[in-house]
Amino acid sequence: MLFENTYVKQRIEKAEKLRELGYNPYRNDSKRDTSIAKFININSDVEAMEEKRAPERTYTVAGRVKLYRLMGKASFLKIEDESGVLQVYLARDNMAEGFYNEIKKLMEVGDIIEVAGFPFVTQKGELTLNITDLKILTKAISPLPEKYHGITDKEARYRQRYLDLIMNSEVRKTFKVRSKVISLIRRFFEDKGFLEVETPMMHPIPGGANAKPFVTHHNALGIDRYLRIAPELYLKRLIVGGFEAVFEINRNFRNEGMDATHNPEFTSIEFYWAYKNYKDLIELTKELFAYLFEHLNRPTKIPYGEHIIDFGDFTEIGLVKSLSEIGGVPEDVVNDKEKIISYLKENHVKVNEKMNIGQLQAELFDEYVEAKLINPTFITDYPVEISPLARRSDENPAITERFELFIAGKEIANAFSELNDPIDQHQRFAEQVAGKECGGDDEAHEMDEDYIQALSYGMAPTAGQGIGIDRLVMMLTNEHSIRDVLLFPAMKPITKAEQESIDEEINKKDKE
Repeated sequence: MLFENTYVKQRIEKAEKLRELGYNPYRNDSKRDTSIAKFININSDVEAMEEKRAPERTYTVAGRVKLYRLMGKASFLKIEDESGVLQVYLARDNMAEGFYNEIKKLMEVGDIIEVAGFPFVTQKGELTLNITDLKILTKAISPLPEKYHGITDKEARYRQRYLDLIMNSEVRKTFKVRSKVISLIRRFFEDKGFLEVETPMMHPIPGGANAKPFVTHHNALGIDRYLRIAPELYLKRLIVGGFEAVFEINRNFRNEGMDATHNPEFTSIEFYWAYKNYKDLIELTKELFAYLFEHLNRPTKIPYGEHIIDFGDFTEIGLVKSLSEIGGVPEDVVNDKEKIISYLKENHVKVNEKMNIGQLQAELFDEYVEAKLINPTFITDYPVEISPLARRSDENPAITERFELFIAGKEIANAFSELNDPIDQHQRFAEQVAGKECGGDDEAHEMDEDYIQALSYGMAPTAGQGIGIDRLVMMLTNEHSIRDVLLFPAMKPITKAEQESIDEEINKKDKE
């Protein structure tokens, strides 16, 4: 399909013409010595010079041609590298005899070129590089969209992210923020004395969260393996082994639905801290956010859609308490299974009557509370039925020492004091297995005998937490689809006709 395109054929012909003239259209001898941002910064004083030019200063820069204006004996181009955009001036009389006339018709928007020259300021006041030497480093055979501001079709942007990045500088900024956030999180935990570790991505038993796994087959062993839904049980094995503070930044995989906040593979940090409890993690989380905002040089009040989120205002409330105080559910309903079922039905919410009380309270929370949690809110005291790995509260064994952090109506983090009683843990796993077998919960934990064995050797009192990095970056960049913070989001297969429609969007002529 690619090589049948008329524009592609024309560009291939130009690449062949370059070869005939003795120019390799795919060179590998770049001598670039200056980024565009550095060129602009160094030469900010040129405009103040009497002649507004500095021919004694020479630089070699490189980038992709984003704009090309031919004007007879001279041309102006805009080239872009990762750091910025620069205007360059190409004049026939500054080049070797015949070169300008040869090259001007063979160079196009999209090509990657290298130019050497000196800085000057045009009559319109724009800092420009006056070219004394030019090389086409890479001939682009597919034309860029003619709309200079980029691709507007979201489907095209996600499927051809490389083109999206070429055309939309704001998209590149988003992913630079993402990279910076991950780097800062890593530094924060290292400075706290945590050890970064790597644990298996293929598990013999899916565990660490309630979710459906992806299944693959290990040919050498002749058995199925599960792409991990969470690294939790392996990280806690390391606490048993004697490490007291560990973290892992990596991918998790969940074979579930896709929407604005869910992708089948996502990035999180999980960390475990011996001799601490979930209250310590609440304070550590506040400290982490303060650290991020300080080093990202951001105000603590930032916009997110129609809201202003105040990251200096963290609140805390128990889950059951939130159902009535925030969700408006009658107090006499929230602790009664039959009344919850009736209440949900009366409000036209589909409900599985086989759910236990904890699961039903979670349904109420999802339906009536979650979307209302705009400023950072720690929801605590989760029912034991939906917290199979969390430690029971000493004061109330029906709840666990657990919290989830919500921001802008989305879960960002999950944490708890870890259950380290092997007998209690075995019983909880058994209850989860029974729930799965009776059809009440097909995402329940399976029995992990090896993990029980590990706990039997003794795990120090420990607190653990997971933070969803994708959703966190969404908050920090004011993006409202997880696909806008993933370089290559999961996409459904498309037909040939749908692909042709995308190609038409990308290659359409600018009618403005």
